[in-house]
Amino acid sequence: MQNVKINPYQFLILVIFFTIGSGILIVPSVLAAEAKQDAWISAIIGTGIGLLVIWLFTTIALWFPHLTYIQINEKIFGKWIGKAVSVLFVAMATFYTSSLLYYSATFVTTNVMPNTPMVALNILMVGIVVMGVRLGLETIARSAEILIVIFFVLFLILMVFVSPEIKFENIQPVFEVGAKTIVQSSTYLVTSSSVNAIVLLMIFPAFINKMKQAKKFFLLGNFIGGIFIIMLTFLSVSVLGAEDTARQIYPGYELAKRINVGDFVQRIEEFMGSLWFIALYFKTILYFYASVLGIAQILNMKDYRPLTLPLGMIAVILSLVIYPNVVYQKVVEQSTEIFFTIIIGLFFPLMLVIVYALRKNKLQKEPESH
Repeated sequence: MQNVKINPYQFLILVIFFTIGSGILIVPSVLAAEAKQDAWISAIIGTGIGLLVIWLFTTIALWFPHLTYIQINEKIFGKWIGKAVSVLFVAMATFYTSSLLYYSATFVTTNVMPNTPMVALNILMVGIVVMGVRLGLETIARSAEILIVIFFVLFLILMVFVSPEIKFENIQPVFEVGAKTIVQSSTYLVTSSSVNAIVLLMIFPAFINKMKQAKKFFLLGNFIGGIFIIMLTFLSVSVLGAEDTARQIYPGYELAKRINVGDFVQRIEEFMGSLWFIALYFKTILYFYASVLGIAQILNMKDYRPLTLPLGMIAVILSLVIYPNVVYQKVVEQSTEIFFTIIIGLFFPLMLVIVYALRKNKLQKEPESH
């Protein structure tokens, strides 16, 4: 497992996809629900706070550049506490894999194929996720390199075609809800696109060939992903209005429906749907990769591939029972999930920093074990 290497540019693309991920579908409505027409300012603040979180992750990862996050846990916390923290980490990655399967299936059944059972869509999605993970990290990274071009082009088409619909009165008055509300509402964006990026420490920097460059690219990828979300939030609020954005489950998709160029270019939202699928797919596959590789390392297995199929099946079952409906899902993800993510993605890493500071001299004398 140790001789897999990807280059910093490929890692940059994976970070961009991870940051955008499900955020491109859901974030504008979550932000608009609290911050109203200031949702786009909330997205800017969320991106800024998110970069600090990523900086913390890169600092921790570069203490032991040849180890993954699971191995760093065991090295700093000791064998048993480290394994316990790692089990929670893997549980989070598996839970979010199922959660994203639920998103993708709900998106399709709501907008495109209402009569298709969710289980069929989930099995199809898991099929390509399992296939990607079995083929390995290099294959995932190369496919991301190809698909990022399609993603950029589609996003540009959306931006250009929907911009004539912008009404600046929709974002006025600016700063009406006050600074406190704006910062509070940004927590969802910070947790979903930056704090959850702790799963990328299963790749960074152990599987990247130029480590120093990779640190810059981790921050840059998160920043570029954040810009995408800021632009989409701004478009949603300025075109649909704050009320309508908050009411929509998928405001970005609603935007695509508004495209109408000279009564000729219209109804291209299905085409735009592929934007969300590309981003969702890579976020799902990175969570899934982190969970199978994590379990393999906790159990000291030589290869993670035997775990892909059973864990894929578990993810499908979980995705069907995890949320009974969309309303429940919205409540859970804005309360329980944020709490869960902050404990695993922020509290434990900060504990790592404290324990490392106390044990620094002893830890540096020990040889790095692979």
